[in-house]
Amino acid sequence: MSAINRDILMAYLDEQLDPAARADVETHLATNPETAGELDTMRRQADTMRALYPAIGNAPVPARLDPHRLALLVQRRRWQAMAQAAMIVALLGIGITAGWLLRPTDAPALYNRLIADAVSAHTVYVAENRHAVEVASDDTEHLSTWLSDRLSTRLAMPDLTGQGFTFLGGRLLPAPALPGGRAAQLMYETASGERLTLYVTPATGIDGPEFEMVRLGAETALYWSDEAISCTIVSDQPPEALEALASVIFSQLNPVEPHENYREL
Repeated sequence: MSAINRDILMAYLDEQLDPAARADVETHLATNPETAGELDTMRRQADTMRALYPAIGNAPVPARLDPHRLALLVQRRRWQAMAQAAMIVALLGIGITAGWLLRPTDAPALYNRLIADAVSAHTVYVAENRHAVEVASDDTEHLSTWLSDRLSTRLAMPDLTGQGFTFLGGRLLPAPALPGGRAAQLMYETASGERLTLYVTPATGIDGPEFEMVRLGAETALYWSDEAISCTIVSDQPPEALEALASVIFSQLNPVEPHENYREL
C-alpha cells in the first residue's frame, strides 16, 4: 500500500477502504502515534460538522459532484500540463462545493457558526505542546490588555485554580462567522493534562439564545452571551461539570452588571 496520507485517512474514516487497505492503515496507526492523533482530530472535526450542520449532511449530493463524473472530467483533461489540470480541478472543486455548502436555505445561525469555530480552534490547539498558546500565562496583564484592545471590550483572564485548572495563556484568532471579526482563545489545563478552551468574541450583531449546550462526540461546547461578549467553552468535561465551571468563568470573564434577561447557571 502507498504511504498513509491524509486522503487515505479520510477514506478510512469514511469506511471507503477495502479490508486489506483498512488493515494496512490500522497497522500503521498502531506504531505511529502522530498519525493516530491526526486521525483523531479529523474524526472530531467530522463529528462537529455532522452535529452542527445535519441538514447539509443529510442532503443528497448534487449530480455535478458525482465522483464518476468528476473522474471522467479529469481523465479527459490529462493531455494538459499537470500543473494546469491541478489548478483547474482545485478551483472547480472549491467553487462548486463552497456554493453548495453556503446555499441560503441551509445557512446555520450565527451563534452555531461561532460554536463550530470554537470547537475547530479547540481541536487544533489543544493538541499542541510548545505552541498551544501565543502569549503565555506569565504575561497575563499584557495578554488581557492586548486581547481587550483587539476585541474592543474589557476582557479578564478567569482564575480557575479552585476548580483544578491552571491558566496556560491565550491567542488572537480570526472569527470567520463575523465580518472582519476577531476572537480570543484562552486555554486551561488540569494536572492530568486535560485541557479546556474559551472562544470569546464581541456580542455585537449576534442573535440567538443566551445559553446553548452542544455535545460533539467526546467534546462538550457550552455557548453563552450577554450584551458585551459571547463565549464558547469547549472541553471533554461532562455537561454537568462544564455548567458548574461556566458559572465561575462568566462571573470573571467580563465583569459588568448583567442585563435583566441574564440566565443564572
